[in-house]
Amino acid sequence: MNGWWASWILESPNGQLVLFSWVFWVVASIVLHELAHGWAAIRRGDDTPIHSGHMTWNPIVHMGGWSLLMLALFGFCWGAMPINPSRLRGRFGEAFVAFAGPACNVVQFIVLCTLAVAWNLFSGSVSEPLRGNTAMFLFIGAMINLMGFLFNLVPVPPLDGSRILADFYRPYRDLLQTQTGAVIAMLGMPIMFMVGGRFLWTWAIGGTVAVIKTATELLGGVSAFKGFY
Repeated sequence: MNGWWASWILESPNGQLVLFSWVFWVVASIVLHELAHGWAAIRRGDDTPIHSGHMTWNPIVHMGGWSLLMLALFGFCWGAMPINPSRLRGRFGEAFVAFAGPACNVVQFIVLCTLAVAWNLFSGSVSEPLRGNTAMFLFIGAMINLMGFLFNLVPVPPLDGSRILADFYRPYRDLLQTQTGAVIAMLGMPIMFMVGGRFLWTWAIGGTVAVIKTATELLGGVSAFKGFY
């Protein structure tokens, strides 16, 4: 496994649990993220997600074979929800649909943080390793969803942030339709992934730790997961 992205995880304590949690929550968060886009599009009058067969829980439909292969080989992946912007009703329809995905990540983050705090408070009688492993599972899920929210709001194509900004700010939309915009789309994502992603992960980890730890301590509890705090 030398050189494989997951090798360092598997070689660490609880490596199998961490890797399972990572893959599970990455796939689950993407599926829910894309379904949120689909729900928002349908709500605004576009039934393309229904007729294309994308209103499903099947991750292969949302992510596709290439995305799942990239997850297996390199640890990152993506999803897609087909929509027809011309069918969307109301002002800023595209922004509404685009923001629904990151908003879903926020909801997942809040739910998982709440569950993690509740587990910290009420799982004292649960024996190890179940207590710590469950806390770790919830923590990783919350962290991944906070990262999904932060990353997708960056206004670089094809991320949701670019669609939101383009719908509110016409000059940016016009720029994306030029040759310069094509270069931004081609180079922006790799640069964002390699450079900006490192900082966003730091913020996602720190933010998740801060929320769970602070809430647990304010309620008089003790963390069941010692991995980061």
